[in-house]
Amino acid sequence: MKIRERAAKLIDVKSIVTLSLTGVYAYMNIAGLDVPETFKTIYIMIIGFYFGTQATKIKEEK
Repeated sequence: MKIRERAAKLIDVKSIVTLSLTGVYAYMNIAGLDVPETFKTIYIMIIGFYFGTQATKIKEEK
């Protein structure tokens, strides 16, 4: 897969949401801020959904 194709696939809504939440979570941890439990729960659910759909796409392509 070419780099342009990968970059194009990254620019969809679920990828943008996942990357932005990852950035916020990383910032909060690095800055030493207390991460609310609800944010952790939502973050884990979104990450699980993102990687679950990615695994499904890979299986379908094969």
